[in-house]
Amino acid sequence: MEISMFIAYAVVGVLLALALAASATFTLQRNDQIVANMQKVRVPDPWLPRLAALKAVGAIGLVAGLWVTPLGVAAAVGVTLYFIGAVIAHLRAKDYELAPAAVLTLVAAAALALRILA
Repeated sequence: MEISMFIAYAVVGVLLALALAASATFTLQRNDQIVANMQKVRVPDPWLPRLAALKAVGAIGLVAGLWVTPLGVAAAVGVTLYFIGAVIAHLRAKDYELAPAAVLTLVAAAALALRILA
């Protein structure tokens, strides 16, 4: 069972890391859609590079977590908290187009559970 949990974490963690890396890249490039979404939930413009850095570090941590379990757990906790914050930001701004943030919260929580169980 342990090996199947590890394989599941590897799949979920790597896919989540790819999504985070893409999002970090688009955020740093100031992609129009990303910037519009951030403005909609009232994220100050100077925060964009910091948020991109958090996503990039989360992606690196999830992949490194394949070899170093505590790092994978820590990264999954951080990414889960990041997306919980994103959901809260959408709700506070009364922006109910929060499906991407909500889904990523669940995927990050799944990565956390899988890494703990592996």
